[in-house]
Amino acid sequence: MERVQFQQEQMLAELKDLVQKSLFNQSEVKQIVKKRTQFETALIRRIPKKSDFLRYAAYEMNLEQLRRKRVERLKLEKTASSISDYALVRRQFQIFERALKKFKSDVGLWIQYIQVAKREGARSLVGRITARALQLHPRTPVLYIIAASHELNHMSPSAARALLQRGLRLNADSIDMWKEYVRMEMGFVEGMRRRWTVLGIHEEVHPIAEAETTAEEDMAPLTPEEIAAEKGGDEGERARQAIMDGAIVKSVILSAAKALPSISLFSALEILIRSYPSEERLRTTLLDHLYSVLKDTLQDDPHAVKMLATRKLRELTSQENSDDTVMSEGEEFVDALQAANESFSVAIGAGSTNASGMADVYVEFIEEWCKLPTLDLNLRAYLVASLRKLVRQPNAPPLLQAAHIRLTSPSKKAI
Repeated sequence: MERVQFQQEQMLAELKDLVQKSLFNQSEVKQIVKKRTQFETALIRRIPKKSDFLRYAAYEMNLEQLRRKRVERLKLEKTASSISDYALVRRQFQIFERALKKFKSDVGLWIQYIQVAKREGARSLVGRITARALQLHPRTPVLYIIAASHELNHMSPSAARALLQRGLRLNADSIDMWKEYVRMEMGFVEGMRRRWTVLGIHEEVHPIAEAETTAEEDMAPLTPEEIAAEKGGDEGERARQAIMDGAIVKSVILSAAKALPSISLFSALEILIRSYPSEERLRTTLLDHLYSVLKDTLQDDPHAVKMLATRKLRELTSQENSDDTVMSEGEEFVDALQAANESFSVAIGAGSTNASGMADVYVEFIEEWCKLPTLDLNLRAYLVASLRKLVRQPNAPPLLQAAHIRLTSPSKKAI
């Protein structure tokens, strides 16, 4: 019980300050002491539970929220900082520190501590927590991602890049980390573009108001790449052009493909590149590069063939406010569907080493579109005819025959 008594003594000054500021009355303070004593007693049991620490921390968070609301409501005159201004937040941190001494292996607990420190604006503490967490859990990708995000949010792209590179050396099989690395480098390109706009390096003229609002955040400390790109003459121009063409991002994509040659990686990167708010020219360039690397890396993978064949269809279906009815009748859609179908037909006819897998993805493609209610009947007939043509070939995989039967049965014709 000595530990409990010690904690009670430590809280006297802050509670006295809260009463003097009229934020809490004596009755409320007694209730606070009672609750804290209960929590402290639970923590000194022989085998403490993580839930006890978390409940204690949650209580202190709610108490701090209440204190802030009362400060705002009472409109207290701003004076020099006193102990009650920071004691409740400090106690939250102390509870997490005590919890981590007991549960060092709990990654979720480390992440919760980081989130609390972030919410309270404790920047340096966040850095220290993530560093300690990474020392104990070097093979946990999410910790590197959190640490890199923290550095980026505080204008330290070089530190963020170093963290992700270090993490990828130990976790090369992490799709999430490769995604974060690509996202970070795409953000770097966008940041450079905005910076150069503000500095007038590019010829494009943006509204003055926009330049003024972004100038402060774009004037972060320069990275080596920025220094090279902002040099004068041909050297600087070449460096700028390479960055705007996505040279750094392309390099990361290539490294990712070498380290983790899987369709899941390529699919994740495609979704990221399509959704990231970058210029259309850069997006197209990066997608072209991604598909080129995919073709070289997974030549005989049926899912890679499908991803390449249906590229244009995904571009059309991912457009904002796309309407299925309009899309299925548009000339561009018809051309894209025909091109995808022909790519599949060529791949199957070429006698792939994985004929069964190729047939499987083709059947998925055919049935996916034939079951679409808004698909034009002529297009459906075209797809079924293409399937029938492949079924009639010698040694056609049974999967194709089964799919053809399903699609030509009376119940399916009515679709």
